Amino acid sequence: VKVAIADDHALFRTGVKTSLSARKDIQMVAEAENGMQLLNLLRHIQPDVVLLDIQMPIMDGLTTLPEIKKLYPNVKVIMLSMHNDHSVISKMMEIGANSYLTKESGSDMIYEAVRGVYENDFYFNELTNKALLSGLRTKRTNESNMPQDVQLTDKEITILKLMCDEKSTKEIADIVDLSPRTVEAIRDKLKTKTGTKSMAGLVMYAVKSGLVEQA
Repeated sequence: VKVAIADDHALFRTGVKTSLSARKDIQMVAEAENGMQLLNLLRHIQPDVVLLDIQMPIMDGLTTLPEIKKLYPNVKVIMLSMHNDHSVISKMMEIGANSYLTKESGSDMIYEAVRGVYENDFYFNELTNKALLSGLRTKRTNESNMPQDVQLTDKEITILKLMCDEKSTKEIADIVDLSPRTVEAIRDKLKTKTGTKSMAGLVMYAVKSGLVEQA
């Protein structure tokens, strides 16, 4: 798994690089100290996963995330922050982040998150789950945000439920007897139909629509 990191704290960057490089299945391919530097690097190097700090000078993570998603939709992004503010996490996940970690996360959790987003497109932990549910409660007062009368096929509903159950693309493909590529195509179609930009958005949609139980 090719990983890049953008963070303005050199010491933190070095720590993450050292711990991830020690893993046989991880290759650190780029590092940057702000979003602009990262976007310049991405023109030449295409990582699988980017670890992106929210607060950086020149160009912060909030501004960089939508740019990465627009230019390199296949790159998975894990947001990093000192804060665990639910509204910030919920917003990040909705605009396309594949996961969110606080900088206090141990090296094992960072590794788990990298593998998780690489294999399953997302990695939820207790923090992101709480934030998404909290964001959900806030959104209940603003129903107009959600597309009305979305018609999903039985197959789409089954696949959405399995995604909410944190099944990987391969596991879902085996269960519904489709190829992984077809499952990915259905996932993209679900995002278009529901007007969501990320897996987190799909999960929020599924809970709001009553397709899955709220934890």
